[in-house]
Amino acid sequence: MKILIVNTSDITGGAARAAYRLHRALIEAQVDSQVLVQDKKSDDYTVIGPETKVQKAIAKLRPTLDHLPVKRYKNRTKTLFSPAWLPFSGVVDKINGINPDIVHLHWICGGMIRIEDIEKIKPPIVWSLHDMWAFTGGCHYDEGCGAYIRGCGNCKVLGSNKVKDLSKKIYYRKLKTFKHKRMYIIGLSKWLSKCAQNSFLLKDNNHINLPNPIDTNLYKPFDRFKSREIWNLPQDKKLVLFGAINATGDPRKGYNELCESLHKLTDKNIELVIVGSSKPKVDQNFGFSTHYLGQLFDDVSLVTLYSAVDVMVVPSLQENLSNAIIESMACGKPVVAFDVGGNSDMIEHKINGYLARPFDKSDLANGIEWALNAPNYDELCKNAREKVMREFDSRVVAGKYVELYKQLMGNEL
Repeated sequence: MKILIVNTSDITGGAARAAYRLHRALIEAQVDSQVLVQDKKSDDYTVIGPETKVQKAIAKLRPTLDHLPVKRYKNRTKTLFSPAWLPFSGVVDKINGINPDIVHLHWICGGMIRIEDIEKIKPPIVWSLHDMWAFTGGCHYDEGCGAYIRGCGNCKVLGSNKVKDLSKKIYYRKLKTFKHKRMYIIGLSKWLSKCAQNSFLLKDNNHINLPNPIDTNLYKPFDRFKSREIWNLPQDKKLVLFGAINATGDPRKGYNELCESLHKLTDKNIELVIVGSSKPKVDQNFGFSTHYLGQLFDDVSLVTLYSAVDVMVVPSLQENLSNAIIESMACGKPVVAFDVGGNSDMIEHKINGYLARPFDKSDLANGIEWALNAPNYDELCKNAREKVMREFDSRVVAGKYVELYKQLMGNEL
């Protein structure tokens, strides 16, 4: 069995980390797996990336060039939007040259693959959806507009008031391409799987819900005292963790909602820890200290950080299957989040965390204080880790993917 995982990067970004974790889990399961990327950061010989200096330079330019059509929309929001129009990447030729049994697409934007080139991929395609891009007119999250169901245009994310805008053009490019290419669509969360099934672009494909894997031998509880000592965090405070890539700058991650919730807390014997953002020029005054740790990229740092805190809060407005939630729970820490997207796939309300009513800042504050002061706090921590080991452990998830690949090999999608 020869599997080729295709993702824009190997270890940079949430989708990349999830795809690479699956790749390593497949290798552990004795599967011949390789990863093809546009931007290679690791030294893993099983990851194929640009080789010459010219190829690497061009690869670095492609995300900027692919984004050019979006720049004319001056009223666009901060939500990522990918036209995927840039030709001549050579990726499809590489895929067909490798000739795997299954091509497993993940996050393929940033100028990596032109939409029309997907039709030229010869082996059967499995596509894991890390966001909504595959079935929208270009946005990675639709900000709740739902236009992907009927056909896009007047794009909310672009700030457009024209029916025949860039989103409509991209939508029809996908429509023309996808009608000639049958694929097996994997929704990483039940929510995204349902969205894909209801979408006009992908509804006629086969769909399945399978999650991201995580290595629970690596992501596991570490000594709380030592963890706080490593991070120079106080031993006598209740610590609340908030973290994401561009944690305070991406509105979808819910930092503004978190700030309002923290102002509502009555328990002031806490401190906030933020990962994914540096300290701003003007800091928020919550009535307690905030620790800004910047960007973290290695697993050991994340494990010790999750182990140092008492609870993680994920106030995202839209979320597929959060790596941060799975990682935190694997390290035995309960998570508080809005009941949106795939959060309920992981968080069981008042069993291993707290699901607040969507966008209700008071309920989010209630959830934080409930988790911090729960009389059965140790049980919450135990339940969190057991949930991940039972449903998201690398060996469990990799086994399900292997069964899917076996089912597809030699069969028509």
